[in-house]
Amino acid sequence: MDFFYALINMLAEMAPYLLLGFLIAGILYAFVPSGFYRHHLSENDTWSVIKAALIGVPLPLCSCGVLPTAVSLHRNGASRGAATSFLIATPQTGIDSIAATYSLLGPAFAIIRPVAALVTAIFGGVVMNKSDKRRKCDEKSEVDTIDAPASDSFWGKVKDALRYGYVEMVQNIGKWLIIGLAIAAAITVFIPDGFFTLFSSYPLLSMIAVVIVAVPMYVCSTGSIPIALSLMLKGLSPGAAFVLLMAGPAANFASIIIVSKSLGKKAAAIYISTIVAGAIAIGLCIDYLMPRDWFTMPLVASHANCHMHVGLFPGICSVLLVALLIFALIKRYIPKKDIHMNKEQTTITVVGMTCGHCKAMVEKNLMKLPGVEAVDIDLASGTTQIQGTPNMNEVGEVIEELGFSIK
Repeated sequence: MDFFYALINMLAEMAPYLLLGFLIAGILYAFVPSGFYRHHLSENDTWSVIKAALIGVPLPLCSCGVLPTAVSLHRNGASRGAATSFLIATPQTGIDSIAATYSLLGPAFAIIRPVAALVTAIFGGVVMNKSDKRRKCDEKSEVDTIDAPASDSFWGKVKDALRYGYVEMVQNIGKWLIIGLAIAAAITVFIPDGFFTLFSSYPLLSMIAVVIVAVPMYVCSTGSIPIALSLMLKGLSPGAAFVLLMAGPAANFASIIIVSKSLGKKAAAIYISTIVAGAIAIGLCIDYLMPRDWFTMPLVASHANCHMHVGLFPGICSVLLVALLIFALIKRYIPKKDIHMNKEQTTITVVGMTCGHCKAMVEKNLMKLPGVEAVDIDLASGTTQIQGTPNMNEVGEVIEELGFSIK
């Protein structure tokens, strides 16, 4: 029962802030025009890099969603430096994860996390721009990057915001949030208290170990929060926990491979080295230069996680969040019935789509091709049904430009 108590307590602490974060994410999605992002990232200068980082920090995209977005931004005019900055900043944090970080880890982590993402993103983007003088994009490329809603009316946008925040966002991060909470609860219950104090004399070594574990283990920015909390409760230093928060969501093998393929090996090297070096450098600053109480005081309230202590409002929010998770995951993983088309239909399998952002961008861009009348995608399998008579070479080009492939 201790495992379930820990799981429920963590969920209750995060739920109110997650629901608020999802709402803000929906507002950003529905009310900020998609062309805004492309318009401000086109120049090969430091200011475009800074703007890319400022846009990416609050944007609620995990690494699977940010990769095709950043690749398409670059193909539509963003400099390599701006695209790299966007790639570094976006998956490390977001409106939803900032709120959840505050709920579990306190204000110090909640402030330092987005600041660190901003600083490392600007640094990586500037380095990329200085090493890449080519800049000019393909003027013929017209791939839409942000799956913006089509509604023009205010109430239509409100509806889009609620749908995106409480359905699509939950669908995108739900699996990783559940995995993160389960891992955190298991650590809380099964790892002895003070276990990680064995490594307290070697903070740099513990941070390197965290990186080695975090790179192959993908976890989204929100899902990493309860894991970091549980590890700190078992003696891991705040700086090492911070490395997990920064490197876990952004520095994974899938991201590195796609960045290398789409933006080049140099961009991939700058991407991974900036994230890892920046996370370790800031982690060392946290352990050696900042008061430890900033990071450990919020843990006192979480130390009794083996006993149920859920208030009325957090309990209501938890029930609502669980209902949203169940609905979103059912919608994602229960295959839809094949669409019955009277006209000609082509079925392909698109490889690499892992969230609603990926699916929406593929659907939106395929619909722009001549001869395409309808597109229906099953996200779980990647099966993509195209109604009409499109040029399949053009279909392949669009999917490749978005960072995916056809099986």
